[in-house]
Amino acid sequence: MRRGLVILAAAGLLWSGTAIAGTFSNFETQLRNAYGDYRVALFATNSGDASKAAAALAKFDAEWAQLAGQPAPPQYEDDSRFAETMRVVGDLSRKASDEVGAGALPKAHETLEKVRDEIGEMHLRAGLYTVSDRMNAYHRQMERVIGNKAIDARGAGEGAAVLSFLIDDIIAHPPVPADPAFQALAADARASVDKLKSAAQAGDMAAISAAITGLKPAYSKLFLKFG
Repeated sequence: MRRGLVILAAAGLLWSGTAIAGTFSNFETQLRNAYGDYRVALFATNSGDASKAAAALAKFDAEWAQLAGQPAPPQYEDDSRFAETMRVVGDLSRKASDEVGAGALPKAHETLEKVRDEIGEMHLRAGLYTVSDRMNAYHRQMERVIGNKAIDARGAGEGAAVLSFLIDDIIAHPPVPADPAFQALAADARASVDKLKSAAQAGDMAAISAAITGLKPAYSKLFLKFG
């Protein structure tokens, strides 16, 4: 039976406002822990730290193997692609490890980006929407803005408007229990969007360029700890 939308906080699983115990929460807790090591690997491959990336991938690969060896928990029992997703993520992790070992960190980073998409799509098929999924939605829009080499003031303003909505959605659904670091890092990400919005409204291309450059560092700090 397909379940309705379930919102999961980063440190608390909620379904209609009630904590869920058992197989459902155990699997999501394990997934969240593995995802933490995945985030470290993603960040390390982007920053050029091969040893840190290799260590994080080794942990993620072992954690993912444990997850993949379990029967589908209740939230995924009707997902015909669950087993495929678990296999694909494991394959991507091993491929990224090989690429890190070969010194191809940019390729490993691209490979790991696909892991985020696979897990996000699995969540959506099950009607789940997590803090990580919200951050991934923000990331996709941020990359569109950063990658638009022909962006003008109007495009920057439109991009900032979408980012503003997405960062507000992240801030409105903080981890449970509350963590002051989340509020501080989310506020920094929000400020980076506000700078872009102000620069776009002023039509100042130099300020727009500087604001776009500032988007990723602010997001990365939030993602690394809470994504």
